[in-house]
Amino acid sequence: MAAATKFDLKLGAATREAFGKTLALIARTNPDVVVCDADLSKSTNTHFFAKEFPDRFFSCGIAESNMVAIGAGLAYGGKIPFVSSFSAFVMNKGFEQLRVTVAYPNLNVKVVGTHSGISIGEDGPSQMSIEEIALACSLPGFVVLSPADEVSMAALMHLATAHVGPVFIRAGRMKAPVVYRADRKFEIGKAIEVIDGSDVTIIGTGLLLAEAVRAAETLESEGISTRVMDIHTVKPIDRDAIARAAAETGAIVVAEEHLVDGGLGVRVAQVVAETNPCVMEFVGIQNTFAESASPEELLDKYGLLARDVAAAARKAVARKRA
Repeated sequence: MAAATKFDLKLGAATREAFGKTLALIARTNPDVVVCDADLSKSTNTHFFAKEFPDRFFSCGIAESNMVAIGAGLAYGGKIPFVSSFSAFVMNKGFEQLRVTVAYPNLNVKVVGTHSGISIGEDGPSQMSIEEIALACSLPGFVVLSPADEVSMAALMHLATAHVGPVFIRAGRMKAPVVYRADRKFEIGKAIEVIDGSDVTIIGTGLLLAEAVRAAETLESEGISTRVMDIHTVKPIDRDAIARAAAETGAIVVAEEHLVDGGLGVRVAQVVAETNPCVMEFVGIQNTFAESASPEELLDKYGLLARDVAAAARKAVARKRA
């Protein structure tokens, strides 16, 4: 896409809703797909699947560790289990089972964490998952996906189902701006260059991709040519795209709704350090828990809006030119 492309960025469905509806759609043609849920099916949107395929839906109660182990058993039996709960619950409460019963034997289990990040709003910090990308990436053999909108969630769900091996998919609660056209093609492990540019690269993931696009449009009006890249696959990460961006633009900003410590930015920085070292800035949650407030208030307070991404890009360009 040319840098001058204008994005409408109208609100679409939440990625959790796109997950639930796509899951039911996939199950209609794939009888091996089954679902385990931890008493949150209306929130995770697995209720679409449960209504249509009650014999393939396993309600495990508020017992996330057991749910993960049940999913592992179903995978051993040749099924393709989607194990779903809030990210804060399935990743934190189920981590030992994810490590020992899924990652270690490299089973074909798909783990979907909804209500990720701080944009879940009023539910508060106990239910906000701000560390699950770091946890998921630490599990050997796991693919880690972070869709930005309903289009990417649907596409990546199909790819995750076809992939043989463990996958973690991050989903959000709030409605997400639609960045992609419905016919956009995705590939696990391959970043997408959403906007071309030469002065700075903004790498976004999840909800922050739309903010990166908005920031780029502001920066373009200021004469700063801005590349925007979507890292929808955090692991395995697209080393070639990152190395090329570092070499061609000489400055990178990473924007994510996750702790800066251990998040996408750390993985991008590792690639940059190993290939083409350049100036970097990081937009994310800075070593803190959030609080209970509206999603808009939280994204504002913790610096996760387009203005914050643009400010980081200006700083990176200034450092590069100094």
